[in-house]
Amino acid sequence: MTLPTPELHTERLRLRPFTDADAAPLYALHSDSHVLRYWDSPPWTDPARSQRFLSVCRTMEEEGTGARLAVERVSDGAFVGWCGLIDWNPDFRSAMLCYVFDPAAWGHGYATETVRGVLGWAFDTLDLNRVQADVDTRNGASARVLEKLGFVREGTLREDCVVNGEVSDSWVYGLLRREWRPADGRP
Repeated sequence: MTLPTPELHTERLRLRPFTDADAAPLYALHSDSHVLRYWDSPPWTDPARSQRFLSVCRTMEEEGTGARLAVERVSDGAFVGWCGLIDWNPDFRSAMLCYVFDPAAWGHGYATETVRGVLGWAFDTLDLNRVQADVDTRNGASARVLEKLGFVREGTLREDCVVNGEVSDSWVYGLLRREWRPADGRP
């Protein structure tokens, strides 16, 4: 079963399928050690890694296991990051949320706006019942994004990752369809 990657629009952002033109900004984002300080894999050191990432995006779509969307600002078309749903399970009606943003985009509400758009698609189009996200316990900014959108911290995965050689814990967040409140406030 395929899962076509959508094009979504928010007030300030366009979320779209990745193209080969995204390889350079994707590499810049994922090779930045500050951006990935809480990520579960080290920064990229080989530009070819971008092409492998793009190939995985296509495979996920073809296999129906997830979708990753490039995020660009509508005002100038600048690539500001990406967001995705992975581990999509249509039987359980669940998926895992992930996102990464360029430091220049931090503090402008882009992550919240992006995730809200993806959640609308997840609950309205994919008919998901649950979206989960894992956050390094040191990443307070990401935890605040999720909490603003109604995610509930459900527990802690103790020492579940090694980030830059350091063992770290993760918080597990979940958002259920019945708890979802889109921007327009409708249940």
